[in-house]
Amino acid sequence: MAPPLAAATPGHRLSDPGPVAPQADPSILPFSVVVPLYNKAPFVLGSLGSVLAQTFGRFELLVVDDGSTDGGADLAEGLADPRVRVVRQPNAGVSAARNKAIELARGEWVVFLDADDWQHPQFLATLRATQRAYPQVDCVASRFVEFTGAGTAPPARWPVPPGPPRIELIEDLAARWMRGPTLFTGSIAVRRRVLQQLQPCFQPGESFGEDLELWFRISERTPIALVHAPLAAYRVGVADSLSDGRQPWCQPPWVDRLRRRVRARGFDPRRRRSALRLADQLGLNMAREAIAAGERGAAFALLMGARHAMAGRRWWVTAAMALCCPQGLAARILHRGPPVPAAEGVPDSRWPPPTPLIPPTAPRT
Repeated sequence: MAPPLAAATPGHRLSDPGPVAPQADPSILPFSVVVPLYNKAPFVLGSLGSVLAQTFGRFELLVVDDGSTDGGADLAEGLADPRVRVVRQPNAGVSAARNKAIELARGEWVVFLDADDWQHPQFLATLRATQRAYPQVDCVASRFVEFTGAGTAPPARWPVPPGPPRIELIEDLAARWMRGPTLFTGSIAVRRRVLQQLQPCFQPGESFGEDLELWFRISERTPIALVHAPLAAYRVGVADSLSDGRQPWCQPPWVDRLRRRVRARGFDPRRRRSALRLADQLGLNMAREAIAAGERGAAFALLMGARHAMAGRRWWVTAAMALCCPQGLAARILHRGPPVPAAEGVPDSRWPPPTPLIPPTAPRT
């Protein structure tokens, strides 16, 4: 097993000083990787295989099957690895599946992974090094890449920066979120005791934004150490079996809960401002989706909900689009997206072939 990289101070880079010191209690399992599963049989073995291929091997892989009907849970149970544990429950939604996994987890840190996403082989090793470099934080994460593809195929190309990655300590997640992409559900690890204090971590019955709400709740308790290397991969272009089918212009309940929480007495005023600004910007995003869908009434309602952003140009541009822009033109403008610039100094590196999954009937070597 390759030793994890050790880390430096905020804004500095991970370095490799040699083997890290053993943890205080070696009987404690460092990681529980939890995977909610619902009808992802074509992808699940690829996702689980990316975990079993980690260079840091002290973890449990906990799969909570949420009433799948496509045999995905049987595939997971067929893996001949003692670190894999499969728990089945009647269908109750992704939030209930994740909450159940947190309840059953045995690791010091809980890592989340959806059943169609991937982890880079150095993902857990790098998070472990970051945890030891920043023992005061209760949440660590990495950057991520998006990829498309069917079945168990890994990302075709995975741009990983050469050399030790830089670490950023995020004190205000809302402010950082508005500056650009940071993390997603499959690139984050949280101390289990913190999650247990926040249960239910994911709002039961919700499956849109329920994960983002949790990351903001956690960030109100602890800084987040972000590794600037894309060590997790998010699959796009696949219908989400765990989604709730909501329209993209319907404001999810967690945004209102965020506003209420940060307006409470005693909340840090600086973070309150950035959180409310983020909520307004999310409202403008949804207003634009409503315009593109021809739902102008919903767009105006969302604009009024984000009226505190009226001092900004983006609010007035969105209002002008709602008043004057034909639906077809608005859809073309809003959905074409900006060009994606090439990352400077980041060469493409081929994904290393993962460790083959051992069939249950094959002898282990």
